[in-house]
Amino acid sequence: MDISTVASIASANASTTLKAEASVLVLKKAMELQTLNAAQLLQALPPAPSGPTPGATIGGAIDVFV
Repeated sequence: MDISTVASIASANASTTLKAEASVLVLKKAMELQTLNAAQLLQALPPAPSGPTPGATIGGAIDVFV
Protein backbone atom coordinates (compact mmCIF):
# COMPACT_ATOMS: atom_id res chain seq x y z
CA MET A 1 0.00 0.00 0.00
CA ASP A 2 1.41 3.35 -0.90
CA ILE A 3 0.86 6.64 0.87
CA SER A 4 -1.70 7.98 -1.63
CA THR A 5 -3.95 4.94 -1.10
CA VAL A 6 -3.85 5.39 2.66
CA ALA A 7 -4.63 9.09 2.31
CA SER A 8 -7.51 8.30 -0.05
CA ILE A 9 -8.99 5.75 2.38
CA ALA A 10 -8.66 8.17 5.29
CA SER A 11 -10.35 10.92 3.29
CA ALA A 12 -13.21 8.61 2.26
CA ASN A 13 -13.64 7.49 5.88
CA ALA A 14 -13.81 11.10 7.11
CA SER A 15 -16.34 11.94 4.40
CA THR A 16 -18.51 8.96 5.35
CA THR A 17 -18.38 9.92 9.02
CA LEU A 18 -19.41 13.49 8.21
CA LYS A 19 -22.31 12.29 6.07
CA ALA A 20 -23.48 9.95 8.84
CA GLU A 21 -23.36 12.75 11.42
CA ALA A 22 -25.31 15.04 9.09
CA SER A 23 -27.92 12.33 8.55
CA VAL A 24 -28.34 11.87 12.29
CA LEU A 25 -28.79 15.63 12.79
CA VAL A 26 -31.42 15.79 10.04
CA LEU A 27 -33.23 12.81 11.57
CA LYS A 28 -33.24 14.43 15.01
CA LYS A 29 -34.63 17.67 13.57
CA ALA A 30 -37.36 15.75 11.73
CA MET A 31 -38.30 13.94 14.93
CA GLU A 32 -38.48 17.25 16.83
CA LEU A 33 -40.78 18.70 14.19
CA GLN A 34 -42.95 15.59 14.29
CA THR A 35 -43.23 15.87 18.07
CA LEU A 36 -44.27 19.53 17.83
CA ASN A 37 -46.84 18.76 15.13
CA ALA A 38 -48.32 15.93 17.21
CA ALA A 39 -48.58 18.21 20.25
CA GLN A 40 -50.36 20.86 18.18
CA LEU A 41 -52.82 18.29 16.85
CA LEU A 42 -53.57 17.04 20.35
CA GLN A 43 -54.19 20.59 21.56
CA ALA A 44 -56.57 21.21 18.66
CA LEU A 45 -58.84 18.31 19.64
CA PRO A 46 -62.15 19.37 21.19
CA PRO A 47 -62.75 18.25 24.77
CA ALA A 48 -64.38 14.87 25.17
CA PRO A 49 -68.12 15.02 25.75
CA SER A 50 -69.20 14.16 29.25
CA GLY A 51 -71.43 11.16 29.82
CA PRO A 52 -74.71 11.17 31.68
CA THR A 53 -74.58 12.03 35.35
CA PRO A 54 -74.71 8.88 37.48
CA GLY A 55 -78.12 8.59 39.09
CA ALA A 56 -79.82 10.84 36.52
CA THR A 57 -83.40 9.84 35.79
CA ILE A 58 -83.71 11.40 32.37
CA GLY A 59 -82.00 9.48 29.58
CA GLY A 60 -80.87 6.70 31.87
CA ALA A 61 -83.30 4.06 30.64
CA ILE A 62 -85.17 3.15 27.47
CA ASP A 63 -88.76 1.98 27.66
CA VAL A 64 -89.00 -1.02 25.34
CA PHE A 65 -92.49 -2.16 26.42
CA VAL A 66 -95.35 -1.13 24.22
